[in-house]
Amino acid sequence: MTDTPPENRYTEEHEWARRDDDNPHIIWIGITDYAQGQLGDVVMVELPEVGEAVDDDDACGAVESPKSVSDVFAPLVGRIIEVNETLLDAPEIVNSSPYDDGWLFKLEIKDAASFDDLMDHETYASFVEGLE
Repeated sequence: MTDTPPENRYTEEHEWARRDDDNPHIIWIGITDYAQGQLGDVVMVELPEVGEAVDDDDACGAVESPKSVSDVFAPLVGRIIEVNETLLDAPEIVNSSPYDDGWLFKLEIKDAASFDDLMDHETYASFVEGLE
């Protein structure tokens, strides 16, 4: 099983979501360690536009490796408030630090309680084990 921080929430598309320490309406989004491992060496990241409104399950970015291009989906309804522009020049950070420096974007959500509808650590771990 890959590393999955217990404070994060997860999707079946292998995105992770983490609440900002200072504001429960701000959610950090990235792809999981499992996802980056399946992709292999990340060579390009496409990020959403700041200010863009997204619904849950909207494709709002992409991660490319020599193996494939994978869409990144918004896990919750909200508005993009920041993107990790460092990844445009150094996409490999997604491989080396998927849960920290490799975050993709921040989402401001209206319904902070919707965060709890995503899979918790244990549920995601079981989901991934079922894929292996």
